[in-house]
Amino acid sequence: MNRSDVLIIGAGPTGLVLALWLSKLGVRVRIIDKTSAPGTTSRALAVQARTLELYRQLDLADTVVRNGHRVAATNFWVNGKPVAQLPLNRIGEGLTPYAFVEIFPQDEHEKLLIERLEDYGVTVERNNTLESFEESGDGITAHLRLPDGEQEICQACYLAGCDGARSVVRKSLDAGFPGGTYQQIFYVADVLASGPALNGELHLDLDEADFLAVFPLAGESRARLIGTVRDERADRAETLEFSDVSSRAIEHLKVHIEDVHWFSTYRVHHRVAEHFRQGRAFLLGDAAHVHSPAGGQGMNTGIGDAINLAWKLAAVLSGGAETSLLDSYETERIAFARRLVSTTDKVFSFVTAEGRLADLLRMRVAPFLIPKMASFEASREFLFRTVSQVTLNYRGMPLSQGTAGHVHGGDRLPWAHDGEGDNYEPLRQPCWQVHVYGDTSDEMIAWCHEHHLPLHVFDWRPAFEAAGLGRNGFYLLRPDTYVAIAENSADPKVIERYFRDHGIRPYFNCP
Repeated sequence: MNRSDVLIIGAGPTGLVLALWLSKLGVRVRIIDKTSAPGTTSRALAVQARTLELYRQLDLADTVVRNGHRVAATNFWVNGKPVAQLPLNRIGEGLTPYAFVEIFPQDEHEKLLIERLEDYGVTVERNNTLESFEESGDGITAHLRLPDGEQEICQACYLAGCDGARSVVRKSLDAGFPGGTYQQIFYVADVLASGPALNGELHLDLDEADFLAVFPLAGESRARLIGTVRDERADRAETLEFSDVSSRAIEHLKVHIEDVHWFSTYRVHHRVAEHFRQGRAFLLGDAAHVHSPAGGQGMNTGIGDAINLAWKLAAVLSGGAETSLLDSYETERIAFARRLVSTTDKVFSFVTAEGRLADLLRMRVAPFLIPKMASFEASREFLFRTVSQVTLNYRGMPLSQGTAGHVHGGDRLPWAHDGEGDNYEPLRQPCWQVHVYGDTSDEMIAWCHEHHLPLHVFDWRPAFEAAGLGRNGFYLLRPDTYVAIAENSADPKVIERYFRDHGIRPYFNCP
């Protein structure tokens, strides 16, 4: 019988990243997908800064940046003219190594992930369908339908449902999926075009309650149009063609279409599953949460789910942690998913609101306020922190402890960089590690050496103070680079108690 450590259902970005991280950490994975080939009409575009930071652990970040497109500005249009601009180039300066907005289409993204996964000897098994599964005391037994129609019974220690909004795994777990559906029909078109909106920047039309945006793609004159319709055309979404929606792009944003590579329509929901875990089965990505495309958060959030779960599964499977560590996956990720769905829903509802007041706010007030806000560094920084996911944190949750400087347990470790170095370099290794900024004790050095826990001591510099890091204390970092302990002392017994209380064995650490 085919047996793996983790059986992954669904080979979108979420499932592929989960498979990659687990493979890097030495876990045997099997990944199946019901489709015959990777998607070619994908919708997700933005790869946020936090995702790029974490991609350094798989040596993916530079490749994504090199093959993607960096967006210099967002332009807002009213009555066929650009009326406001928000500069994006280096909008997150000093906050992250990736202080910009990166466009890398999901289809190209998936191709890259598949190639990297094959380097580990793992291939996506296509035309394979999960029919059912059941849990026994020591694992999962899954029933698959193979491409030739035959059924296969396979076993795994754990099962990961990365199979999208219509998740078979979620339905099998009978997990509720409360929320709603937007009344608009969304459409996506990948086009070859010309005009002032094809200058490599992002363009948004504020004229009407129907949303319309032009996203730049790598390559000359390539763009992706994303829009909505809500009138009588929405009642015939299945037969909607590009000619039914193209006039708005031509009239409002002066886009001259030369060729349409592909066009599709879809409905968008805003929902969060009631549970992200039941026993040995987990829900990730769109199987766990779906929301509007506002802010380019969906794919990045699914990738965040995968990375959060991967190191925890690897620790448990290797004997490096008790199974109770897996309880923290739902606690940490469901809280963020609920906040995200609420936030993107409010943003999208404002952008697409109908009525005279809504039109006034979009067409008169917003063009006046946007340049004003863009002129303030604090406003630009707030926007970037929110969209880039660098403020995502697990404060107040079971694996988070203490405060040192301005950094709390559960925070993403602040990036500090100057001419003398970069405190993110050690984070390329996905393992528990300790950072000290300043001096530490002989006891800390000895304890970390004895327990094979990497210790990185940085000479104190102004860059660390500017980043909000505390001096002469320590930060225990999880394998996903979030702060587990922020502590002002140099006492290794704090780490020893933490590992003991959470059932974690530091001897089982770096891959």
